[in-house]
Amino acid sequence: MHTVAAQQQSPGGLGWAPQTLSAGGQASLAASVQSGNLADLRWPNFSDYTAHVQKFYGLYNNALPWVRDMQPTPQALQMIALIQVSDKKGLTPEDYDASRWAARVAKLKPGTANPAEADAIAFDEAMTVCTMRYISDLHIGKVNPKHFDYGFNINTKKYDLPEFVKQNVVDAQDVSAALRQIEPPFPGYDRTIAALATYMQLAKEDDGEKLPDVTRPVAPGDTWVGVPRLTKILKLVGDLPGDADVPADSNAYKGPLVDAVKNFQTRHGRPADGKITPQTVADLNTPLSKRVEQMQLTLERWRWLPLIDPSKSLPPPIVANVPEFRVRAYDDHFRIVWTMNVVVGRAYNHDTPVFADMMQYVVFRPYWSVPYSISRAEMLPKLAKDPNYLASRGFAVVDAKQNVVTAGAVSPEVMAQLKAGTLFVRQNPGPKNSLGLVKFIFPNDYNIYMHDTPEKQFFSRDRRDASHGCIRLERPADMAAWVLRNNPGWDPAKIKAAMNGTQDNLQVNLTQPIPVLIVYSTVVVNEDGSVHFFDDIYGHDKTLAEVLAKGYPYPG
Repeated sequence: MHTVAAQQQSPGGLGWAPQTLSAGGQASLAASVQSGNLADLRWPNFSDYTAHVQKFYGLYNNALPWVRDMQPTPQALQMIALIQVSDKKGLTPEDYDASRWAARVAKLKPGTANPAEADAIAFDEAMTVCTMRYISDLHIGKVNPKHFDYGFNINTKKYDLPEFVKQNVVDAQDVSAALRQIEPPFPGYDRTIAALATYMQLAKEDDGEKLPDVTRPVAPGDTWVGVPRLTKILKLVGDLPGDADVPADSNAYKGPLVDAVKNFQTRHGRPADGKITPQTVADLNTPLSKRVEQMQLTLERWRWLPLIDPSKSLPPPIVANVPEFRVRAYDDHFRIVWTMNVVVGRAYNHDTPVFADMMQYVVFRPYWSVPYSISRAEMLPKLAKDPNYLASRGFAVVDAKQNVVTAGAVSPEVMAQLKAGTLFVRQNPGPKNSLGLVKFIFPNDYNIYMHDTPEKQFFSRDRRDASHGCIRLERPADMAAWVLRNNPGWDPAKIKAAMNGTQDNLQVNLTQPIPVLIVYSTVVVNEDGSVHFFDDIYGHDKTLAEVLAKGYPYPG
């Protein structure tokens, strides 16, 4: 099993012996564990952890590692303290029985002079299950992303959970420090954790007052009855400085308020025009508790990501965030090197999938092999009316070996084979090619890649889901310069020459493959600490929230 690189080991134990049980107590514990169900838990069914719990108690010869001299160990109490504040990690304290521990502790020493063995067993078993759930949830997330058909493999990150708990928690001097090692090692995750704490506090401070609806946009210089509430909420979330000069008794929408609204709009992926539109009102009226939930879902997705360790000769990744319509490249310290706008798959029928793979090569002046689904739906009906439709637009018909069958008019016989899927449509290279002048290949089961595009107008839009699933790049030459930076001779001048030259379908293999992550995060916390929210364009947040609401056991 995978283990943490700098895992804290138990210093040989602290000299305390686990609480031994009578023969009857051992039988009771074994039966309870075997059942995979503990009625005293908030989520009683722990059948997905049964094998782990059995092995864990086997490591202690069926004694109770969380109880010594019939009282909770210091580590058990530390674990309970972590559970009580697990909401700060984007988790739900009640998933780990936060409100039930006081009563369980009270049944043991020193609260009770002569604790019953059954109460000690119940305490210890509950502690084991909740600790394992907490560690797993914190490290790899609650739900296996495979449940949503996402291409992330969390199995490579899993621990031998019983051994991990024994070595790193049961006898740890500082349980919190031991468990900090298992969280995602990404600065973006840490920034989201910090922003979550801020928004949890803001949600408590806000009174939930709503702005009035607008029938037409409120423009700078207008008066509006919502200005007092607007001022309050913008100050609360930090878009309006606390010392801004805004008269308390004025309904005038002007000055610092306009600048604050523009900043708010930018943070929510909207046109920063300063006009208070129905969309702006809707964004401002979104409860801050809903923003907290967005962060919790985002943190769950952070935990799914594969570990990328530059010290193991694996380059830092290129990360495309679908609902943000942006891609970023990182350096060896996970600092952002550059970022650019992208166009992603259309919602509802051409979603860009979520997965991870390795970029292996670049193709300059590529052909576009039109997927059969696209040619059948979008091209063949037009070709049936005009046999020259393909040729007039720079397409040819090819066979399975990419040999050209015809670059001119399509005969009825060729048309029949196109319909049957035995011949294919291919677009010739050049500036009008749908893939533009360069594409970036990271072979995957989804046939998704990044590429240039002749349709530059989409990049100026705020919502940019317009492709058939692949990712279109705003500045493909910059991407090429970055991914080929370690390929000798491939400087920006040579890249430009290859894009605008005469050699078609020129493949350049990367000297070292680069990780590519296609992620889905509706919250992004920038390096300056600014918090940005984006629409749930594919409904993935909604689906994840529904699964989490059902409780344990989560889909594995």
